[in-house]
Amino acid sequence: MNETQILDTVIVGGGAAGLTAAQVLGRARPAVTVVDAGAPRNAPAEHMHGYLGHDGLNPAELLAIGRREAQAYGVRILAGAATAVRREGEVLVVTVGDEQLRARTLLVATGLRDVLPAIEGVVERFGRDALHCPFCHGYEVRDRPLAVIGGEIAAMSVHQALLIPQWSRDLVFFTNGLEVDDADRARISARGTRIVDGAVAGLVVEDDALRAVRLADGTEIEREAVFVGPRLEPQDELLRVLGAERVAAGPFPTVPVDPMGAVAGQSGVWAAGNVVNPMAQVIVAAGAGSVAATAISAHLLERDIATDLARGAQ
Repeated sequence: MNETQILDTVIVGGGAAGLTAAQVLGRARPAVTVVDAGAPRNAPAEHMHGYLGHDGLNPAELLAIGRREAQAYGVRILAGAATAVRREGEVLVVTVGDEQLRARTLLVATGLRDVLPAIEGVVERFGRDALHCPFCHGYEVRDRPLAVIGGEIAAMSVHQALLIPQWSRDLVFFTNGLEVDDADRARISARGTRIVDGAVAGLVVEDDALRAVRLADGTEIEREAVFVGPRLEPQDELLRVLGAERVAAGPFPTVPVDPMGAVAGQSGVWAAGNVVNPMAQVIVAAGAGSVAATAISAHLLERDIATDLARGAQ
């Protein structure tokens, strides 16, 4: 594209939030470019759930459908990573490789990264039989020998230990060095869960399937799937470069947005999906993208009306 052209909207992030916003805006006919780094958070997963009409669909297929739909409405999909953003007056300039995208508005939908515990095998098995979300994956491992491995966010690990017996009563909670008080131990035990103290050294995998959890002392306890609590790190660098700041919201500090996704103190900038809501599942992220798109459309309309009035007064 001509780098002097001013787009109506640049969307950074080609996941559920970004592509939904692109489709909504594309139908409203502004000039929109989506910057897609091609590294979705749920890439390791073979299926997704809780998305009406797409239950069990491979996440990659959902994104492929979304790209085709957005492109059908004239949206440009630009492969690459946005590495910088700056303001030039009322224009936002986004750097993607050697290209400078100039736009009236910006939607950041870059998601988050899961910082997994440093336990041998967890990264390799993540999204398969090392899991993080029981609502996403619990049904597929129901009634099997399961485990929760304590992570750096104690509250999340305790919550998992209390919640997962809904899917299987054969559960072991490996505290993995977490300090779990007597009250929480009593609650977890009351759910029929066995508590095992001591550090976890790794996962034992045989024939491309999890067989056991191995403790630092060499003890192996047979399990078929484990739940871990990763640290959720929003990929909000572009927002913070513009001056937005994270605010503590429980264990997950994020950049605050209003109900329409507008970023506090940043005119013309919106954010949607996991980048500002770590707990959003795919369908929630898509909904947030749709809401942000309608707000962006309204913002552009008001600016266009003001311009038309100014021209008419000349």
